[in-house]
Parts: sequence; structure tokens; C-alpha cells
Amino acid sequence: MTDTPPAGDRIAKILSRAGIASRREAERMIAEGRVSVNGTVIDSPALNVTAADKITVDGTPVGEPDPPRMWLYHKPAGLVTTERDEKGRETVFDALPDDMPRVMSVGRLDLNSEGLLLLTNDGALKRRLELPSTGWLRRYRVRINGTASEAKLDALRAGITVDGVNYQPMVVTFDRQQGANAWLTIAIREGKNREIRRAMEAIGATVNRLIRISYGPFQLGQLKQGAVEELKQRVVRDQLGLSDKPVPTRVRKPAKKSAPKPNRRR
Repeated sequence: MTDTPPAGDRIAKILSRAGIASRREAERMIAEGRVSVNGTVIDSPALNVTAADKITVDGTPVGEPDPPRMWLYHKPAGLVTTERDEKGRETVFDALPDDMPRVMSVGRLDLNSEGLLLLTNDGALKRRLELPSTGWLRRYRVRINGTASEAKLDALRAGITVDGVNYQPMVVTFDRQQGANAWLTIAIREGKNREIRRAMEAIGATVNRLIRISYGPFQLGQLKQGAVEELKQRVVRDQLGLSDKPVPTRVRKPAKKSAPKPNRRR
């Protein structure tokens, strides 16, 4: 006889969908004794809950989850894409406007990279967009020191192995030479850690600027550095097959620099 699975969803998933924390962070909060279900503090994430259960975090009731929402963010260089940084460096979440809800990044851009970073309030949507099976093309404007011959670029177009790591074929276009530098447009589908930088180093070129200009159907366009733009719900529905009530769209100006403040999105 097959056991009937428990009703509902895991508590960490519910907290993630409600915009409280990522699943991993929710599990950490549970281990710290900060989460209660129906008046009882829980210490394990191995619990399914339903809409009938009353959940609180730090004594505050958890409301209904917001509909999935997405934002475009023009990340400047010099920010790390992480919720916490062990070196105390400023993160993209520290730099977001104060009235932003808690959000998570879809993938990452490294410290010295800039350009389009997708943000969402929905953990399930984040994981879906990060899956390799999604296969969305990510396009970058890349400036290298020196130049690269077509023969070397052909190596990238055919796929390259660097230090035992296989990189899929890249779409590479030589745009122009600008003094000691050359500009390329490169498109990839995998987005492995530092993929473009490592591939360029393998053919003897050094990347000194890297700007992501698109992620799948979403474009950086004219979004100013440091600014955030929420996607219209119609666009989210059309591109991702979702169905939710409309949420107003607005562009937020870059956050003003101020004294360090606690990260409210962790």
C-alpha cells in the first residue's frame, strides 16, 4: 500500500513564496527557532503546511503570498550579487530602493560585471528561470584589452574546455577596435561561473569590462545604471505563462548613498 503524501507544501517553500526569505534562509530561520506554526515553535523544515495553518515569523503573522513579480535592475560594477558577503562588501540588495519588497536575484553577475540582473519576489520562479533546461540566451557587451583574431574567436564559437570545464559554443561578434581595446558581443546559454572571462583568458585576451544587455526576452535597453524597473504583469504572463492580477509598473531611480543599514531582504 502506498502512503498518501501529506497535504500542503513544505514550510520553507511557503515562506519563500510569501517573500519572507529564500528556502535556504527560511530553513536557517526555522533552525534558529524564529518560526511558529499554530502557536508552536518548530525546529525542522520537514513540515507541510496548508492555508488553514497559522504561521508566524518573529511573532509576525505571515500573510498570503504576493503574486509573482519581476524587476529589471541595472547592476553597477562593484556590487556583489549575494544576500550576505563575508568580506562586508556592499551587495545589490543594499543598493536597492528602500521601498522595494524582499527580492531574490535570478542568477548572478560577479563583482566587476554590470548590466541586466533580473529580480523576483517568488522563489519558485527564480529556480525556474535558473534551470539549465530553460536555455535562455544571455547577451553581453564585452571589452577586451588588445584584439582577438577570428581564428581565436572561432574556438569560442566551436565550444572550449578550460581547466577541465566544458563551455558550450558561444555566439561571438567582433564589433570594433577602440584604441588598445576591442569590443565584442557574446551570447551564451549556460552562464557558468565567470564563463566569458575564463574563456577569453584561454584565448589570450583579458576582459576589462563586461555588460549584460539581455537575459532571454528581457532587455536592459535604456535603463540607467542603478535603476530598477518592474515588469508589467502582462509581460510576465506572456513570457512566462503566468496568470496573476495586474500590478502597477514604475521605474525607480537609483538609491541615494547613505549610511550602511541592515539588509531587510535577508
